[in-house]
Amino acid sequence: MLRKSTDGWVSSLINRRFSTKITKFILSRNWNITPNQMSLISFLIGVSALPIYLLKLPWLAGITIQISSVLDGVDGELARAKDMSSNWGGFFDTMLDRFVDILVILGLAIYGAMEGGVTISLLIWSLFAISGCLMVSYLHSAGKVFGTHPALMGRLSGFASRDVRLFVIFIFSLFGMYLPALVFVSILSYIYTVGKFVELLLLNR
Repeated sequence: MLRKSTDGWVSSLINRRFSTKITKFILSRNWNITPNQMSLISFLIGVSALPIYLLKLPWLAGITIQISSVLDGVDGELARAKDMSSNWGGFFDTMLDRFVDILVILGLAIYGAMEGGVTISLLIWSLFAISGCLMVSYLHSAGKVFGTHPALMGRLSGFASRDVRLFVIFIFSLFGMYLPALVFVSILSYIYTVGKFVELLLLNR
């Protein structure tokens, strides 16, 4: 009940192992934490990565990003466990996630500029990383016109979801590798977006 059918690879293999334990702990203590409050906590931890990048502590920023990603699963788990799912909560969580995505990549790009200077390569890959993340999210939103979540249609699924993108940034940030992180996220996002776009068109002709 706590898991989702649309979970990405990282959520399925890693994040849910932690988030479900956190959710069960909250439920066992009967703490009055709502799903929306957990969404806000995840958001605040996620956006804290930006100033941490500015302090030139990429490894710490990466850790906060992954913690935020794990907690982002807790809000949905609480909603399902407490039967508190709502369109308002889903919209609230989705919008906060987009703000985090943008600010995380912005922080990573600024860190890269401080370390290696403002280069054309950095600007291009930062733009592709941000736009790629937004395109994946938009594809999932727009694709629901076909009656179900696009991730559940066809064979392409899981490899460019938000949990995967944030995990990639987390891993590369541990080593201060800002450009490979931006490149990897960009390529993953656009391969998935273009591939799933074509797949949805073919499946729903």
